[in-house]
Amino acid sequence: MKFGQRVRELRTASSMTQLELAERLSVSMSYISKVERGRLQSGDYPSEKFIHKLAGELKADEDELLLLADKVPATIRRRIKQRPALFRKLAAMDKKSLDALEMSIEPNR
Repeated sequence: MKFGQRVRELRTASSMTQLELAERLSVSMSYISKVERGRLQSGDYPSEKFIHKLAGELKADEDELLLLADKVPATIRRRIKQRPALFRKLAAMDKKSLDALEMSIEPNR
């Protein structure tokens, strides 16, 4: 799923119009529309601060929105810096191996 699609999904689930969300975030309705349609120029792409506010208004998982916007949440970024070699190994794993690792961490999933 793309960032804008998720924002639209969350907004509509909250029974909020683009205008209402824009007013709550102090941005224009056209900006919200562009976010949802993925029509932003690189300089207009949402900042981490905006995504934090957006998650609060939509009662959404901030980390999920940050990741969908190709921004690594600060908590994950700090952990990667602590163990970069481990994260390189994780990134190199295939889906089956990652699934097995996840099951070993969360056996009651």
